[in-house]
Amino acid sequence: MKAPLRTLLRKGAFLFTPLKHTNMNEMTPKAVSTSRTVITELMIPSYANFGGKIHGGILLSLMDKAAYACAAKHAGGYCVTVSVEGVEFKAPVAVGELVSIHASINYVGRTSMVVGMRVTAENVETGTVKHTNTSYFTMVAKDKNGEPTPVPPLLLETKEDARRFLEAMKRKELKAQFKDEFDNEKTGLKVGSELGLLANERCKVVF
Repeated sequence: MKAPLRTLLRKGAFLFTPLKHTNMNEMTPKAVSTSRTVITELMIPSYANFGGKIHGGILLSLMDKAAYACAAKHAGGYCVTVSVEGVEFKAPVAVGELVSIHASINYVGRTSMVVGMRVTAENVETGTVKHTNTSYFTMVAKDKNGEPTPVPPLLLETKEDARRFLEAMKRKELKAQFKDEFDNEKTGLKVGSELGLLANERCKVVF
């Protein structure tokens, strides 16, 4: 049975795992700090929607750029976005605010990296900074032929680095469990016998 995340952190399990070098060609681990990236951009009127707030697509585009820059620095080459998790806009962003995307590598696999991002918006007149989004982009490194290529291991220099790595492992595990469970539910779903569940929902069945 796997130990809970908080137990691993409390025991400091990550502190006593030495780096193993199996051959001279093994890639040298890179620290989280070497690829940490911050992109800041002023929100201008052309970024706004009809409600006067910044389009979510603009923010997603900035996040994708930050994720690429961060991943490419760690991988040392071209990377592509393969999935995005946790895109939930917690607060609106207004024209004139400074949006900053803070990106760092949270986890690495053989060819993939999870880039954790914290998005903030600053009102330059009041100095108020609000947290608008936390998201996770999975990036894959590609070689010159467009094939996935190995990336350096991650050097965990702090307890926070280790916590984020462990959290990414747990998210990956839970995501796989959810996918299996949801696939099973979809396979077994029978519309006719489940229609009663729609009685109190905001929909109207017309067939």
